[in-house]
Parts: sequence; C-alpha cells; structure tokens
Amino acid sequence: MENTTETFVLAMYAELGQFKYIYFTLAVLFYIFVIVTNVTLIVIILVDSNLHEPMYVFLCSLFANEIYGSTSLMPCFMVHILAETHEISALFCFLQIFNIHTYCTVEFGTLTVMAYDRYVCICKPLHYNIIITKRKVQIVILVIWIICFVEIGVLLSFTIHSKRCGNVINKVFCAHQLVVALSCSPDRTAAIIHDLVVGLVFTVGIPVSYISYTYAKILAVCLKGSKETKMKALETCTPHAVSLITFVFACFYSLISQRFDISSVPYPLCVVLSAYAMVIQPFQSPIIYGLKLSKIRHACKNLLPLKTSQLYIFLGECLNPHLSFLIEMNIHALQFQNVNVNLHT
Repeated sequence: MENTTETFVLAMYAELGQFKYIYFTLAVLFYIFVIVTNVTLIVIILVDSNLHEPMYVFLCSLFANEIYGSTSLMPCFMVHILAETHEISALFCFLQIFNIHTYCTVEFGTLTVMAYDRYVCICKPLHYNIIITKRKVQIVILVIWIICFVEIGVLLSFTIHSKRCGNVINKVFCAHQLVVALSCSPDRTAAIIHDLVVGLVFTVGIPVSYISYTYAKILAVCLKGSKETKMKALETCTPHAVSLITFVFACFYSLISQRFDISSVPYPLCVVLSAYAMVIQPFQSPIIYGLKLSKIRHACKNLLPLKTSQLYIFLGECLNPHLSFLIEMNIHALQFQNVNVNLHT
C-alpha cells in the first residue's frame, strides 16, 4: 500500500559505533572554526575602508554563504551523532535539502560573477570602475540569492507532494535524489528535470563554461602583459580557481555517489566525501582568501594591534586608572614608530 511517510531514517549514522564521540568533537571544532573565520573576515571587510571594493563585497557574500552551507549540515550532523535514533521529520528533511541546494547554487553563482569581476579588472582595467560599481555588485548579489531560493523552492515542491513508500536514506543528511528514489511512483520525470536542467546545465554547466571562458581571456592577456599584470592575476585568480575546482569536484561526486554503490569506500572517507561541499568548502575559503589576498592579510595585521591596544587600555583602567594614560601614550608611540619603519622600508 502506498503511504506518505512522515519521518526519514538517516541510516549511515548507525555505523559510527564507538567513534561517535571523536566524530562529535571534530565536528564541533570544525564548525567553530568555520563560523569564527568566516565571520572574522566579513567583519574585517566591513570595518576596513580599504576593502570596500567590488571584489571584497563578492567575498562577503561568499563567506556568508559558507556559513549558511555549513549550518545547513553541521548542527543536524552533531545532534544525530550522539542520538540513539537517527530519525528526521519530513519537514526538517526537506528544509535541509532546500538549504543545501540553495547553498550550492548561490556558491556557483557567486563564483561566476567573481570570475567576471576578475576578467574586467585584468582585461579591461580602464573601464573597471565604470562597469563594476558597488551598487551593481549589491544588486547582482541580491538577484543571485533570490533566484536561487525561488528556483530550488519551485523544483522541491514537486518532490514534497509525491507519495513515498520508504523512509531509509543511506546518507548522513537528506539528499534530494535519495528521497526521490523512495517515491512510490515509477515516474522520475521531476528528478530527471532537476538533475539535468538544474543540476548539470544551470547550476554547473553554464557557470563553469563561462568561468572557463573568462579564464581563457585572462590567460591570453597575461601572456602578452607585463610582469605586474601576471602577478596581479596570479594573486587574485588562484584562490578563485582553487575554490571552483574543489567545489566542482564536490558536486560531481555528490551526483555520482547517489547513483552508484559506494559500499566498498571506507566509512570515514565516505562521510567526508558525501558532505564534501558543506565540509571542505566552508573550511578552505577563509584560509585561501585570507592568506592569498594581500589586502586582507594587511587588514588582519592592522586590526590585531588595534584590538590589543584597546585591551591594554581597558585592563589599565580596571587595575589602575592612573596608569591608563601612560599605557595609551606608549601604545601611540609604538604605532608611530611602526609607521616610520614602514615608510623607510
């Protein structure tokens, strides 16, 4: 008899065994790192006026999306690691599917417009400030998020209303294709449309094709350009290229793993790879952009002494108000000395 199940069982958690506390500890540390690093970089970009440029506005959107993507998986993952049963309600399951898919589409959309930004900056530097403005960037980011949310919401509505004859999902999170496979109806038209039109064409195919085109143009300019142009392209394009390659691999593996038997893959590796997009991508983005882009590195270095000096002043006022003035004068003298050293170097 066909029936609509109200809960799903995430079967992959049953294999955790005695290692569940280790996995839980690692998950907590990872999630804290992702939140702290991405929020820190967003705050640095917002606070430092030197970073109020289109490229860094795109990065703010990217870092916010990394937090969104990680949050779509990690809280649920940590709860189910320690839980005795691994059931998830249909409402939260579809909400997780919606969050994960919107995260992926927003990620590809953001990486695509960032590629266009680098293309204009390197290939058309004289027209950059005319073509790319902060107002246009803000509108583009808003449009990307709205379109992705509406697109996934419409497509997911077909799956929500379908009848299901099972409730076991062999994964650590709700995956759209595996939920569709539980449908009582043999008709897989909605799943095929979702995978081919949205998954391959719009979400992956068009963005990757356009990004490849922009990189071909950038490479052509760099081969003819000066050493300064090559260094500028290398500094700003390398993090973007790494993000794109790893994310394409994550999406490709996700599509493949849901259609083939991966029981021979070791369990820990299977868990990491199945959640690669929501695990590795949010972890690596703040690292590669924070370390590679010189302006962000310098902003971090400038922000740290400022916060340290404010802490010293606060402690001086708490311990001895008479010492606070001397501490503040010494800090200003030290900052003045650093400025002189930088000017001489």
